[in-house]
Amino acid sequence: MGKIETINIGIVGHIDHGKTTLLQKLSGKWASLHSEELKRGITIKLGYADIIIYKDKNGKYNTKEGEPIRHVSFVDAPGHEMLMATMLSGAALIDGAVLVVAANEGIMPQTREHLLALQAKKIKGLIVVQNKIDLVDAEKARKNYNDIKELLKGRYDNAPIIPVSAQQGVNIEEILKAIVELPIPERNEKGSPIFVIARSFDINRPGTSPVNLHGAILGGTLKQGKLAVGDEIEIKPGRLIKEANKYYYKTLKTRIIKLFIGSKEMQEITPGGSMSIETGLDMVLGKADALAGCIASKPGILPEPASSIKIKYNLFPEVFGLAGHAKVEPIKLSETLMLSINTSVTVGIVKLIKKDEAELFLRAPVVPSKGDNMGIARNIGSHWRLIGYGEII
Repeated sequence: MGKIETINIGIVGHIDHGKTTLLQKLSGKWASLHSEELKRGITIKLGYADIIIYKDKNGKYNTKEGEPIRHVSFVDAPGHEMLMATMLSGAALIDGAVLVVAANEGIMPQTREHLLALQAKKIKGLIVVQNKIDLVDAEKARKNYNDIKELLKGRYDNAPIIPVSAQQGVNIEEILKAIVELPIPERNEKGSPIFVIARSFDINRPGTSPVNLHGAILGGTLKQGKLAVGDEIEIKPGRLIKEANKYYYKTLKTRIIKLFIGSKEMQEITPGGSMSIETGLDMVLGKADALAGCIASKPGILPEPASSIKIKYNLFPEVFGLAGHAKVEPIKLSETLMLSINTSVTVGIVKLIKKDEAELFLRAPVVPSKGDNMGIARNIGSHWRLIGYGEII
């Protein structure tokens, strides 16, 4: 099989609108593999699934046979309002998105909020799945369709809206076709490698003999450049250490032992797709997403972690996710905001404001690069609500 292009697709939308079921129909795999998630019925971590879309001799798209057209890495981001930060981290990994709206419930506050998150993270390619179409009559389906059209106006005017029943497997082929038609962003393989880490974990089973132990695993995506097995990498901000009642971060250095795109082992990775790196680090360092939000690159490339950043920002006219919606108030001095930069989420205190620029002191440092975009959220009624977006200057 020759090299086919890879696209990262986020599946977003309100809780219980059928995202995980849709992902299972598209990929044949449940993304919510953590027992805690299955118990609670919501996707807590970012779920991953990989498929290859084929075109058969009749020109139909499927995931089983024919000419391979596109490799798709799905990121199933949580729809639950408490998990906006995780949703924004997931948006840092994706090239395009599928927004799921249940026809029987219609547009919910989180549907609007997720659309704003995609805008904040500058995601251009969007497909809307009007799910659970089997639960409504034609009149309600048409009204829901028009509501979605209105919601997309001025943001994603050309996004296809596909009526689907994920449960019954209706119109799944149309979604595959729409994914194939999404434009692939330009990939920069020549720049310095920048690997953004969304997950980190230990894959060793209890009782594994020392010779067979695997190092900590990093999951995420390569934004630019190339990485190969054997390369030395450094991870920043790195490991959080507590000494004499003080916390600080220590940069980690290690070698790449193995590389994977999806479940396929590779000798080298280039941008595109969900990837994982097996490192030479002690597996304990990667446990429970301890390194999520960090960035990995070759030594000497990444800037030092910063506890203070300057940003240029844009505020949305309204804030969604509340029972209704309210006007977004201007940013104030000394207020606390949540910033989502790449896959890291940090809280910052505003210490300077000048027109549409602000300087913030951060509680947890980030690895800043000029032009990095971010989502900006404010704590409203004990929930973080997306109020705008910006970039590091």
